[in-house]
Parts: sequence; structure tokens; C-alpha cells
Amino acid sequence: MNSEIVLLCGAAASIGFIHTALGPDHYLPFIMMGRARRWSMAKTAWITFLCGLGHVLSSVILGLVGVLVGIQVMKLEAFEAFRGSIAAWLLIGFGFAYFVWGIRRAILNRPHQHIHSHGDTGKHEHEHTHTSEHAHVHDEKKASVTPWILFTIFVFGPCEPLIPLLIYPAAEISALGTVLVAAVFSIVTIGTMLAIVSFSSWSVAFAKLGRLERYTHAIAGATICASGLAIQFLGL
Repeated sequence: MNSEIVLLCGAAASIGFIHTALGPDHYLPFIMMGRARRWSMAKTAWITFLCGLGHVLSSVILGLVGVLVGIQVMKLEAFEAFRGSIAAWLLIGFGFAYFVWGIRRAILNRPHQHIHSHGDTGKHEHEHTHTSEHAHVHDEKKASVTPWILFTIFVFGPCEPLIPLLIYPAAEISALGTVLVAAVFSIVTIGTMLAIVSFSSWSVAFAKLGRLERYTHAIAGATICASGLAIQFLGL
């Protein structure tokens, strides 16, 4: 194997890991939505994998097409930046909308006291919520659209360093090397996403929020919105 391709593969692995670890949008949405929606670890990992696959493949395919057609790398970088801006605003919009829905849900699900009378046994009261008894059934029906929203956002989201730093340099050496470099970057990126999401989701599962538990959806939406804002305005 060409020594330059080996170096590029090493660079692809390093860049894939750093790019993913430093980008909160790569894992926070899955951690927070998994906690709020009470997804199983398997479901959270599967959704993370599919979104990660869409995320890297969109940039890989664009880069390979650019190489084959002969599009200048600067034009592709500009297009990737445009895609990144769209993805960030979609993340902001989705997070904010989910935050508002979560606040409304928390208000409707506010615990309150009910007094019951049982004849000779007298009266007693207990804490009651209107939505908690049926929340899981209805949430499962509504949750089906959430993974698709996340998938769409991640397909729009580009892997900014992939095309200029890896695909184009590899394409100057060999076609096979280009595919290999893209594969290494993709595997490391998705693997890092899965590792961070799985460990964090396992850790978060032990967190007891007490009275704040009914605000988990709102907290998830606010966190996702904040990660989108960080990408758009801080360049994370």
C-alpha cells in the first residue's frame, strides 16, 4: 500500500475522532432524546448509527462525485458550508419546537391532589397526573417521526474536513486509496458517535431528576437547540 495513503488513513482516523468528539451535535441529540423518550439502549444506538451513516455518506458521495466530475474543491467547500448552515438551523428549530412542546407537556402533567371518599373508611387524598398513565402509549406513536427528523438533519449536516483534507488529496494518488480513506473516516466517525452516545446514555439513565422529571422533554429540546446555536454561531 502506498505510504501516502497510509498516512492519509491515519489522518482520517484522527480527524474523524476529533471532529466527532468536539461536535456536540454528533451525540447530544441522541443522548437527550433517548433519555426523554425512554428509548432502549439498542434503539438509541440504532438511530445513532443510521443518522451517522447518513451524515458521513452525504459528504463522501458529494466528494467522490466532485472528484469524478472535476469540481473545484473551493466550490464544494462553499456548498458544504451552506449545507452546514441549513443543518444548524434545522437543529435549532427542531430543538426549540421540542422545548416548547416539552414545557406544554410538563404544565399539563403537573401533579395535583385528588380527594376520594370511601364511606366508613373516611377520606384520603393522593397525588395524580392526567398524562403520565397514558404517556408511554401515546409517546410511542408520536416518537416514530422523531428519528426521521434527526436523520434528515444529519443528512444535511456535512463532515467539513472530509473533502478538502482527505478525499481530494487521496484522489490524486489512487481511486482505491480514496475509497479506503473515506471508509476509515466514516468508520471512526460513526464508531465515536456510538461510543459517546452509548456510554453517556448509560450514565444518564442513573440520573434521578425528581420533580424535574416531567421537564425531561423540555430539557432535551433546550439542549438540542443550544447545540445548534453553538454550531451556527461558535463554529463547533
